[in-house]
Amino acid sequence: MKASFNELLDAGVHFGHLKRKWHPNMAPYIFDEQKGIHIIDLNKTLVKLDEASQAIKQVAKSGKKILFVATKKQAKEIITEKVANINMPFVVERWAGGTLTNFSTIRKSVKKMANIDKMGVDGTLATMSKRERLQVSRQRAKLDKNLGSIADMTRLPAALFVIDIRKEHIAVAEAKKLSIPVFAMVDTNSDPMVVDFPIPSNDDASKSIGKIIDVIVGSIVEGLTERKADKASSEKGEEGGEEVSEKKRDIVITDEDDKSGDKGADKSAGNKKPVRKGVARKVN
Repeated sequence: MKASFNELLDAGVHFGHLKRKWHPNMAPYIFDEQKGIHIIDLNKTLVKLDEASQAIKQVAKSGKKILFVATKKQAKEIITEKVANINMPFVVERWAGGTLTNFSTIRKSVKKMANIDKMGVDGTLATMSKRERLQVSRQRAKLDKNLGSIADMTRLPAALFVIDIRKEHIAVAEAKKLSIPVFAMVDTNSDPMVVDFPIPSNDDASKSIGKIIDVIVGSIVEGLTERKADKASSEKGEEGGEEVSEKKRDIVITDEDDKSGDKGADKSAGNKKPVRKGVARKVN
């Protein structure tokens, strides 16, 4: 899925921050300044968006997970709605320090949450006092809020997609420490050099965020679809190979049977002595 210049323009992707808040490393992506506000060059946004889309598509095609991080108010609902549909993990509440660099601790929290759920199923909660049940319930709600969909992650993600790298600087730093590639929407007040795939864009307006996420999600869907098709084709090829092999084996067996039959016939024919007619001799 690709976006056109006009689609990005209509979504307000080109609006940057005030000139006094700009980051010098964003200079190559700034087209102009209007009324003290920097205007992002959408032609360069299209190029960077296409690069990011192709790369993230390959990650999805490999079957690995991409973690979306967007805790700002404008992005929460968009990420929750669009990313949940493609079964990718996301964080829209507070980023817990060590989510990546101390992943084993996060897994312990997930296990703790699972144990609380188990207590509700096996009846353990019913044996507790009302006060204890309330405490456990609050603990469960807090864990669920902080962990969100990453509770389903069994291993570190293959990549991060971040909205507003200034706000999510801890997540970006953790990913960088672990050499996890970072895709991000980068506004004029941020440093594009700290991420692997920067997409120059307005990361404050919900409409702009929605448009970029639509393109990224579309690329992920394409990658997942191609993976599914390749897998089906591979399985079909293996089945076809087995069938052809079985047919060849049958043919060989049949040929051997025919040959052994012919040899048997020849042998029996060879052993059979010709019948000679007797000649009557005259006895004197």
